[in-house]
Amino acid sequence: MLKIITPTGFTIMKMTAEALRQKVGQFFFPAVFINDTEENIQETERLIKEHNIGGLTFFHSRASAATNYESKKKVVFNDDSYQKIKDLIVRYQKAASTPLLISIDAEWGLAMRIEKTPQYPYAITLGALPESKSNLVYEVGKQIGLDLKAAGIHYNLSPLADINNNPNNPVIGYRSFGENKEKVANFAVEYLKGMSDVGILGCLKHFPGHGNTNVDSHLGLPVLNETLEELLENELYPFIKGIENNVDSIMIGHLAVPSLNDGKDTSATLSKPIIETLLRGKLGYDGLVISDALNMHSVSKLYETKGELEWEAFNAGNDILCFAENVPEGIEAILKNASPERIEESFNRILKAKEKVGILSNPNFTSGELNFEKASALNLEIAQNSITKIIDHSNTTLAFESQKSNQLVKLSLYKNVENTFFKTLNSKLKSPEFAFENLEVSDISSIEKELQNFETVIISLFVPKAKPMNNFEINNEVLDLLSGLLQTKKCIVYVFGNPYVLPIIPNLLEASGLIQVYQDFEEFQKVAGIQFLENLTCSGSLPVNIDIQ
Repeated sequence: MLKIITPTGFTIMKMTAEALRQKVGQFFFPAVFINDTEENIQETERLIKEHNIGGLTFFHSRASAATNYESKKKVVFNDDSYQKIKDLIVRYQKAASTPLLISIDAEWGLAMRIEKTPQYPYAITLGALPESKSNLVYEVGKQIGLDLKAAGIHYNLSPLADINNNPNNPVIGYRSFGENKEKVANFAVEYLKGMSDVGILGCLKHFPGHGNTNVDSHLGLPVLNETLEELLENELYPFIKGIENNVDSIMIGHLAVPSLNDGKDTSATLSKPIIETLLRGKLGYDGLVISDALNMHSVSKLYETKGELEWEAFNAGNDILCFAENVPEGIEAILKNASPERIEESFNRILKAKEKVGILSNPNFTSGELNFEKASALNLEIAQNSITKIIDHSNTTLAFESQKSNQLVKLSLYKNVENTFFKTLNSKLKSPEFAFENLEVSDISSIEKELQNFETVIISLFVPKAKPMNNFEINNEVLDLLSGLLQTKKCIVYVFGNPYVLPIIPNLLEASGLIQVYQDFEEFQKVAGIQFLENLTCSGSLPVNIDIQ
């Protein structure tokens, strides 16, 4: 077998049959789970050794995988997850003859997948920042990159370039920088630059744009009905900006765009016209193209024959097959159907990415430690610049006047009264406090009765979930309580969570004050409390249009 040694010491094999098989293996990035069993781990090691796979994509646990959440399996948390992922990466790299490119979804930091690691604000929170504070988005990308590097991860499947212009979107929403195409593009590029500057590969997703959809592509196939001209005007704009700034990779979304695909409702992941004709040809992109997870139900149930999905995804133009579930069969299908030239193209793109992060000469890669202090300081600065005042009828003055006449009360929803927001307020604005935590431990009727004696209520709503399913998990009883209070009291409402929750709160326009805080982090609660006490100007703005009732 003829071998060529590159300057990095990596061996490139000429196109013998076995060499071709080894190269095709590089296209496969199966999923691995931090909390896998020893049996699962050994199975992954076997895949690495036998098929020369190119990389791995880490998730938390099989129960937490997005396509399993409808099964309601309990997700078991593991305080040792961070150490476990580091140990697993070392173990998997030792099994590999070609160093693995390790990837993960870390849109808001390792905390998206790993307990007890730094968490940064959601993209929608960053989208509330003024354009003049785009440096903070760069810093988020940089710090997330450093955290990934500390764990031994090279490739962040982030950020989203999706423009969230559909409030009913069940899966993008808070993960998007918003609905302004320029801001989405600029902030995505800043985030990418931050990661790139510390040696981490980034990824814009979900091409050609998943924002204006109302179907969760983990479970079904969304359809975009826009024309190419409309897409170029809006959805494609951030991707074009990313291409102009040399984005490392672009992820193809599981969504159908009939106007780009000869009228067919075929997923973009499996569409040669969308990847080869539009992305490669018209937009001139020659970087890595990665499929969205191939286990997602919008594509995973299309083919009965194992390996056929993997071949169709590769044939459409994907270089990396993410969450591929049929590795041996997929390799055989590609070897049977693909030209050596096409195999070489994708192999070279993957090789280039591996060279960029330096793993061909140093597969261990791990560098530095997690910096919780830096993360906290950054979160504090983002809070100071993102909090958004929506309704303000002299909130601070109203509260202090009500306190003097013993007419002020505080109500915390979904957190107890020991929350940092209330503690901050209590330094100057003490008053009676009540909390609804959940239906099991709190009695709404008794809380309602207690509040009858007060005129002014400071309400802190800690939105239970970021995803909109089931009204963000807000109980109907809580919505009824809010509706009644807003109609009968002077209510100053602080919302710690996804701003898309605002339209489901009845009579919210009746509020005396409404402040959107986006995150429930300690730093955000503290800044919100100080802002209220000192009546500070809020420089944040809603990144999406919201119709408040």
